Amino acid sequence: MAMEEEQHTSPMLEKEYHPGCPGCDYDRKKDLQRGIPYREFFYIWIACLATALPVSSLFPFLYFMIRDLHVAKRIEDIGFYAGFVGASFMFGRCLTSTIWGIAADHIGRKPVVMVGILSVVIFNTLFGLSTSYWMAITTRFLLGALNGLLGPIKAYSIEVCRPEHEALGLSLVRYRSTNVTMMMVSTAWGIGLIIGPALGGYLALPAEKFPNVFSPDSFFGRFPYLLPCLCTSIFAVVVLVSCMWMPETLHKHKVCENGHQSIEALEDHLSEPKEKVGENTNLDGKKSLLMNWPFMSSIIVYCVFSFHDMAYLEVFSLWAESDKKYGGLSLSSEDVGQVLAVTGASLLVYQLIIYPRINKVLGPIKSFRIAAILCIIMLFAYPYMTYLSGPGLSIILNIASVLKINLSVTIITTCFILQNNAVPQNQRGAANGLCMTVMSLFKAVAPAAEGIVFSWAQKRQQAFFFPGDQMVFFLLNAIELLGLILTLKPFLAVPEQYNTN
Repeated sequence: MAMEEEQHTSPMLEKEYHPGCPGCDYDRKKDLQRGIPYREFFYIWIACLATALPVSSLFPFLYFMIRDLHVAKRIEDIGFYAGFVGASFMFGRCLTSTIWGIAADHIGRKPVVMVGILSVVIFNTLFGLSTSYWMAITTRFLLGALNGLLGPIKAYSIEVCRPEHEALGLSLVRYRSTNVTMMMVSTAWGIGLIIGPALGGYLALPAEKFPNVFSPDSFFGRFPYLLPCLCTSIFAVVVLVSCMWMPETLHKHKVCENGHQSIEALEDHLSEPKEKVGENTNLDGKKSLLMNWPFMSSIIVYCVFSFHDMAYLEVFSLWAESDKKYGGLSLSSEDVGQVLAVTGASLLVYQLIIYPRINKVLGPIKSFRIAAILCIIMLFAYPYMTYLSGPGLSIILNIASVLKINLSVTIITTCFILQNNAVPQNQRGAANGLCMTVMSLFKAVAPAAEGIVFSWAQKRQQAFFFPGDQMVFFLLNAIELLGLILTLKPFLAVPEQYNTN
């Protein structure tokens, strides 16, 4: 029986293989080897981590960096200028995400990934060497504009898994594979967003923290924010060298008579009939993607929560390091780094052990909504931490940070799963590009908007309605509440396999 099945399928498999095509070579490997591709998952994980580290590594020391660049005339204005530095990376990525997605569908996933990691090595190091406010903004903008690997790496994470040959793409096996790949990307990204600030908190201003090792006249004394950036860049060099052995998954043979290779056709290289659809059919596929309400509604929800998470990261460090007379906690960058390091360790444990069990019991939709409700309750308590001090403040702040980040990762992971299951395989390339472009726009606006709001809030300490930083956390909660409302019917169209949850 097995022999007959093998004889029946082998001609079809031979048609899929083209000499010299890296995508066909990898498909042949997938057909011969069963199980989880751990080596490819390792490449995905380190590439996402190398990209995530510089995104938020500046937050613990950004407050002090703006202060030392002498661009803010008053202490209350530091948040205003810090917001634009935080936004410049995402603004650059917003402008080029679609271009990098198209490039990945033409020249391959691997070259785009390696260019993105190389940009981390160069421009993250230059950011640490910034001697002016505009140099800082420029280097962060170029880092974001040239680092377009997150969209292609999501497509890559699906392509390295064994394909499912059933008519419906909602089988249990595919669902599990999707969960593994999406959790891989979101876990790496989430941990990077925590380890990055921890590095920035511990290693910024080394001449002040480690005077026995770094003197004020030393190189790192003259460039006090270079050391954390340099550590991230060194890690990116290691990742760049490692990714030289990363297998390519893009099919580079012609998929139709005129040589046109659309995003949809390339993304669906595992299905021969869809590889050979014409240009008009591909255009119709792009149109249907915009008309796919389950996908579009999940993108909108994802963008709202991404805006909230980016704004929270910006506000948390500024609020924790600002003086208590302005409603802050008067913490040092090292203190903030320590809190975020503890949070990063908890995130790893949560994603690998706790979250899968919560997802199994509650399902992604219920866990999604419960996490949003708990976030709202917690954020209302943040401004009152300014009345604490000593060990009590440290314990409460660590617990709050751990809970907040893990709840946020629950939300983002669910968004990834919903988006992936809302589109067919042949539309995932276009879907990832659209998602990254819109999400980057929201994440670009968030730091700038919150920086302006934070600076304004610190000037209204005696106001009657939510004075000082209470207004900041009230607005964060308003955004979270909006996201929660959007998860309800009829706005969020949930794929059928989740309706029972």
